Amino acid sequence: MASDLRVVLGIDPGLAATGFGVVGVSKNRFVHIDHGAIVTSADLSQQDRLVVIYDELSKIVKKYKPSDAGVESLYFAKNVTSALGVSEARGVSLLLLAKNGVATIEYSPNTIKKSVTGIAKADKKQVQHCVKILLGLPDLPKPNHAADALAAAITRVNIGDVQKRVMAYV
Repeated sequence: MASDLRVVLGIDPGLAATGFGVVGVSKNRFVHIDHGAIVTSADLSQQDRLVVIYDELSKIVKKYKPSDAGVESLYFAKNVTSALGVSEARGVSLLLLAKNGVATIEYSPNTIKKSVTGIAKADKKQVQHCVKILLGLPDLPKPNHAADALAAAITRVNIGDVQKRVMAYV
């Protein structure tokens, strides 16, 4: 990777599948580096699933050494059990990023959608399509969790830098 390349990690936390997306930024241009999903088996205990997420994200952070991260925050969910799993996966992700000194900002799903598509209520296909265009990918990024994670990384660059500059003056 080029020395002037800033590496940003995006995470879409979930207990069953945690999406990750790694993008680089160089001279105000996005560069796709990697994306995918960490899928955990429903046969594992909840604790073991969280260990899998932590271990796999650790490998990604060690490999790419991101300076910044954008994490999708918890949205209101009708299914409490699902929301708890997402919240725990989010906590594991935030802990890992903090322990590795990665500057992290959380964004709501609507903020991420608006940052990437211009529409806060965009659907999954619209997000995938815009991520594909912004990163110059040949195909739509899949699975959806990975596309959302790439969108979170893009949002971290688009919005996060402005937030950091504003906070420096407050």
